[in-house]
Amino acid sequence: MGEVIRFVSKSERERARLIREARAMYDSIFPPADTPGEQQEKAPKSHTISGANVQRSDGGLLS
Repeated sequence: MGEVIRFVSKSERERARLIREARAMYDSIFPPADTPGEQQEKAPKSHTISGANVQRSDGGLLS
């Protein structure tokens, strides 16, 4: 009952899709040398990626 549904514009979904594709291409060319757990520890603390949403650690969306 208490679920919040957030509208995600078409342009925001497309931007997220392009970012995922670019990351996949980059990873195919430069495979990560670390294990997945170590990569998360080294990730910048200021940004997190969540599915199709790109959000700052303070909860705001990146433009």
